[in-house]
Amino acid sequence: MGWTMRLVTAALLLGLAVAVTGEEEDTDLCVYEALPDNDAVLCKGLKVFYPELGNIGCMIVPECNNYRQKITTWPEPIVKFPQALDGSDMKIGKIQGQELSPYHPPSPPAHSGLHRYQFFVYLQEGRTISLSPKENKTRGSWKMDKFLSHFHLTEPEASTQFMTQYYLDGLSRQNPGVVSNETTDKPEPK
Repeated sequence: MGWTMRLVTAALLLGLAVAVTGEEEDTDLCVYEALPDNDAVLCKGLKVFYPELGNIGCMIVPECNNYRQKITTWPEPIVKFPQALDGSDMKIGKIQGQELSPYHPPSPPAHSGLHRYQFFVYLQEGRTISLSPKENKTRGSWKMDKFLSHFHLTEPEASTQFMTQYYLDGLSRQNPGVVSNETTDKPEPK
């Protein structure tokens, strides 16, 4: 084989090596981390589906693929209750009923750690349920225990939650909900 052919072969092999290496970097594993045991007790029968992510019930939204930023702009998730009665719209994620307040995507503040986003299904027993004007004003003024007591709702039929944090903050390895000042700044390679 002449030197020209060897040079072409070497260039092809180098190009193939670069393509394979580049492909590996683009497909870094996206690790879906389960919630800690003390938070997983809330995970009972509901599934929460977002585009690209799939079911994130009982998970921490991964940092990869910009998911923590994307989730702040996506439309409402599809929530499914697989154990619902056969023929129920809830089984396939088409929940009917009166909307008490419009969907707001997760929007955790910067440097505030992981935030819980929870979903519950209660048996309503034919009563009309509504929010007070104060509860309707902001999500922060709504007290779940008071709401449940007022409408005589007991244990949920199903529930789940997921956690996420501000997309520019690094994942806090502290307890969920604890304020963290960590960021995603990575140390310079040596």
